Amino acid sequence: MNFKLEGVIPALLTPFTKGGVSVDYDRAAALAMHLAKQGVHGLFVCGTTGEGPLMTVAERKQMLEVVIQAVGKKIKVIAHTGCFDTASAVELTKHAAKAGAQAAGVFAPGFFGYDYDSLKAHFKAVANSAKDLPILLYDIPGCAKNGLSRQLIVDLATSVDNIVGMKDSTGSIQHFNEVLIHAPKGFIAINGVDEYSMQALVAGGSGSVASTANVVPEIFLSIFNNVKKGDLKKAWASQMQLSQAC
Repeated sequence: MNFKLEGVIPALLTPFTKGGVSVDYDRAAALAMHLAKQGVHGLFVCGTTGEGPLMTVAERKQMLEVVIQAVGKKIKVIAHTGCFDTASAVELTKHAAKAGAQAAGVFAPGFFGYDYDSLKAHFKAVANSAKDLPILLYDIPGCAKNGLSRQLIVDLATSVDNIVGMKDSTGSIQHFNEVLIHAPKGFIAINGVDEYSMQALVAGGSGSVASTANVVPEIFLSIFNNVKKGDLKKAWASQMQLSQAC
């Protein structure tokens, strides 16, 4: 599958009404539009920062629809559709395709520990439920418990046509590099760790999905744009600024 994704992609916050009673969809749309005006390249909706795993399936669907309605014609909208059960992840992924998301990120089911074959079956089932939708494997073992090995990532990327990349939040630049070395040509590697945003880009990463980009998108944009231009000195200065802000 031919799909390109790069740049600064904030992990969109999910605003709630006072007391956390319900999702504040109006403020969600306003935040999405604000970030789009700042020049970000996309938004990652209902991920870890967006508290997707704590929201109902219905809330996640509506949140995605609101963001697509607000900015979907201007920037790419990536839906996080991962759940602890396969059936809900499939439901959300099908909805993301129908709603007009450009791609979906899917983390591993958690709480229980799963073996290689179980994780592979889960991701294949989700990807096959929406074969025209690009899928990013979302590797965040600190939250999901189950990490994605290099072998599993490469296996899925080579055997499932619409698994096109990963969002890596392992905290290991070594793991990030090893996946890039062994992944098929065109594999999209999105970094999810602020502390080495520049380093991941220099290693061959395509961009960043970051919670901090909700607040300081300009720093991430400076890192990305300067790496693209080859001005590593300016990119490093912005990385140092970001590291101090984290």
